[in-house]
Amino acid sequence: MPEILSAVSRGPLDQPSSVLASRRWWDSAADEYQAEHGEFLRDAGFVWCPEGLDEADARLLGDVRGRRVLEIGCGAGQCGRWLAGQGAEVAAFDVSRRQLQHSRRIDEEFGVRLPVVQADAGRIPFAGASFDLACSAYGALPFVADAGAVLAEVRRVLRPGGLLVFSVSHPIRWAFPDDPGPRGLTADRSYFDRTPYVERDAHGEASYVEHHRTLGDWVSAITGAGLVLTSLVEPEWPPGHDRTWGGWSPLRGRHLPGTAIFTCVRPGAG
Repeated sequence: MPEILSAVSRGPLDQPSSVLASRRWWDSAADEYQAEHGEFLRDAGFVWCPEGLDEADARLLGDVRGRRVLEIGCGAGQCGRWLAGQGAEVAAFDVSRRQLQHSRRIDEEFGVRLPVVQADAGRIPFAGASFDLACSAYGALPFVADAGAVLAEVRRVLRPGGLLVFSVSHPIRWAFPDDPGPRGLTADRSYFDRTPYVERDAHGEASYVEHHRTLGDWVSAITGAGLVLTSLVEPEWPPGHDRTWGGWSPLRGRHLPGTAIFTCVRPGAG
């Protein structure tokens, strides 16, 4: 179970402290997270977001057969396992040891072996130009202090012409309470307030952090890292999808975008 929350605040948190907070949070929350969301995510399934957009239908990564793919912030490896089932050569990493233990558990139950490593997205442990594709479904990027540095690392490990697709909470959600009900439809803070959201434990140590970036900030981070933005998808809440996930819900989904999915390319001949 996650540690008991002592305080919620807004204030600066640097990259090393953000990495430590994310590692602590996901190590403590992984069991509960997988128990609550594992069925929705599936042992080998690629779900981009709480709206339920499935890569099997969306094909944002294109044909992955025979391609080398890196999954960033893989959690229990559900997306990577699906990619491997489509014929991709997959490597994956996550900051949380406990999440990766769940990946091993699913491997044993599923009869596969997804190659995973524990690592920080700011220091990707692979050689340059190693991958044709990189992907991240809510992994790492919402939680890092320096998204530009992480995106530059991804560019480094992509081959020229390589593709990066990643999903994050839609930036507009920052202006609204994280409430799935009617209260979550009224903005109560500035969209332009970029102060990180930080939860601290009883000892005052950061135990959870999210960093807010506007859409413009994301575009600047992408282009500043030497990538070219080619597409932005804002999934609509589909009819008949009645699942609530934290602040994501059918009610809010009818009015507000909940997810942003960016597609980027490393320039050069593939």
